[in-house]
Amino acid sequence: MRSFRNLKVWQKAHQAALSIYKTTRDFPKEEIYGLSSQLRRAASSIPANIAEGCGCNGSREFARFLEIALRSANETEYHLLLASDLQYLKRDAYLELNNQVIEIKRMLTILMQKLSADG
Repeated sequence: MRSFRNLKVWQKAHQAALSIYKTTRDFPKEEIYGLSSQLRRAASSIPANIAEGCGCNGSREFARFLEIALRSANETEYHLLLASDLQYLKRDAYLELNNQVIEIKRMLTILMQKLSADG
């Protein structure tokens, strides 16, 4: 069994989720059950799926959870774009968060490729 806390990709995903939670506090109140909630759920799903996958017995099953985390990262990336376009996020905040998500996606892809090669 792997310890998810030792994975750099989990650490980065956790930090991104924390940042997104803090950032969405400033969204309009009418978005509390809309975009704020969607963005928070998508962002927190990334490290949650990595953590859940670490409890799996084999690399193939772990990779499946990493794929789900990658899908959540794509969803997060879109919700950040939407928040930016709606002007809920300032440009610099959007770029910083978006770059974090892109880095997480890259790291997930590399880890999935490694698991596939170790097969």
